[in-house]
Amino acid sequence: MVRLDLYNHGDFCGAQAIRWELERLSVHPLPSLATINRILRRHELTHRRTGRYEPKGKKYPRLEGTSVNRVHQADFLGPCYLSGPIRFYSLNTVDLATGRCGIEPLVARESQHTIDAFWAIWQRLGLPEHLQVDNDMVFYGSPAYPRGMGSLIRLCLHYGIELWFIPPGEPWRNGVVEKFNDHYRQKFLRRVDMADAKALHQQSQFFEQQHNRRYRYTKLSGRTPLEALAMSHKPLRFPTAEQAPRYPLKKPEHGKYHLVRFIRSDGVLDVFGEKFRVPLKTIYEYVTATIDVKEQKLKLFLDKIQIDEMDYKLF
Repeated sequence: MVRLDLYNHGDFCGAQAIRWELERLSVHPLPSLATINRILRRHELTHRRTGRYEPKGKKYPRLEGTSVNRVHQADFLGPCYLSGPIRFYSLNTVDLATGRCGIEPLVARESQHTIDAFWAIWQRLGLPEHLQVDNDMVFYGSPAYPRGMGSLIRLCLHYGIELWFIPPGEPWRNGVVEKFNDHYRQKFLRRVDMADAKALHQQSQFFEQQHNRRYRYTKLSGRTPLEALAMSHKPLRFPTAEQAPRYPLKKPEHGKYHLVRFIRSDGVLDVFGEKFRVPLKTIYEYVTATIDVKEQKLKLFLDKIQIDEMDYKLF
C-alpha cells in the first residue's frame, strides 16, 4: 500500500523510498531493504514505472552552486565492510561548483565522529557557505529534542555555515552527492582491496586526490575539479584550528538553518517530528522553514517570499 501511494503521487517507489516512508509513518519494527525487496518480488511489483516520468511542476527552492564552496552536498554511505569483517561508514562531500570531493571513512556515526569527519574534509576542501544534507538523525540531533540543535547544526552555526535539510523521502534533491556515491561504489569499494582501517583511510585519501586531480567533468568543459578551482581564483576559507571542536558544542547565539518541506493536504509542517499548522496556500507546495537562532523565530517562505512567522524557542 505504501508503494502504491508513492507510485500514484509520482514519487520514487523502490525499496529505499518505501523504507523511508515507513520510517516517516513510525512503523515498528522497520523491515530491512532485503525484506522489502523480497515482498515486492513476491507480489511482482519490481517493474519500472510505465510511461515517461512526469515532474510535479512544483517550484523547488534549489540551492545553486554558482561559485566555489558556495554549496556542498554531503551524505553518509554505509555501513560498508572490509574483509575481516570490519564495518565502516564513508562521509562523502561534493562542492557543486567544481566537483571536488571529500571522503572521510569512520567506524561509527556518533556525534564526535561526525564532527571529526566534517572537520577533516573542510581542512582539505575549505568551509562552504551552505551545506545540504538529508534528514538522517546524526545530522539534526534527536526527534525527542527537535529544538535541541544537534551537533552538526551547532558546528555549522558556529562557523557561519547555513545548513539545509532536503525533504524526507526525496534523495534526488541531493543528486550530486548521490551520483558521486555510485561512482565511489563502482570505482573504489568494488576495486580496491583493504584489510584494515589504516589501509581504508590511506586508500580513501588516494581515491579523493585522484578524483580531484584527474576526473574530467562535462559540466566543467572537460576540466578536472582542481583545474576548475584554479580558474576560479576564489580564496578559500579553512578551519582555523587543527583539531575539531569537542562534543558537546556550546549553544550558538546567532545564525540560521533551513528545512525544505513539501506540504501535503493536511497543511502540516514537520520540523524533525514537531508539527506546525501552516497557511492553506502552502498545500501541495514546497516551502522553506528557516530557523533564526538569534531571533528565536521560525520563518516560513514560499517561493522566497516570507508568508508566516512564529516563535521558536531553542533549547
